[in-house]
Amino acid sequence: MTCVDFVRDGIAGNGKARGGNSLWRRLTEIRAGAAKSVFQFDVQGAVAKSTHAGLPWLRYLRRSVGGRVHFWPFDGWGFPAGKSVVVEVYPSVWRRSFGQEERNDHQHDAYSVAEWMRRCDLDGNLAIFFRPGLTPAEREVAHIEGWILGVM
Repeated sequence: MTCVDFVRDGIAGNGKARGGNSLWRRLTEIRAGAAKSVFQFDVQGAVAKSTHAGLPWLRYLRRSVGGRVHFWPFDGWGFPAGKSVVVEVYPSVWRRSFGQEERNDHQHDAYSVAEWMRRCDLDGNLAIFFRPGLTPAEREVAHIEGWILGVM
């Protein structure tokens, strides 16, 4: 297993040569407001290490289950019935909507996302969030960069 820091520091691979601009943000991060860049490492609340550590797992899923999974929006903005759908979420969008109770912050983030999705599905509104209000040019960019479910 290779640690993200090993790649960034040049111990494994040549990550130093392609570290990205920590000030750059994807369109969805700009639209979400406070979301941090996937290239902003080593600051409070950074998600860059988690993002980069998770990318190989997405590749593993793609290779393992192939056509049974739909990576939204990369595989398209709509998806066929009967497939599992993998989406990017930003728990801060919903975490204040639910009491934390006995959950730690990570557990509460997971709970908040799952409960928000469950409620939206029950009231028939979940599909709305898979169609964010984007211009055709923005949709083309987001198809490459990705999009956070629930960011409209």
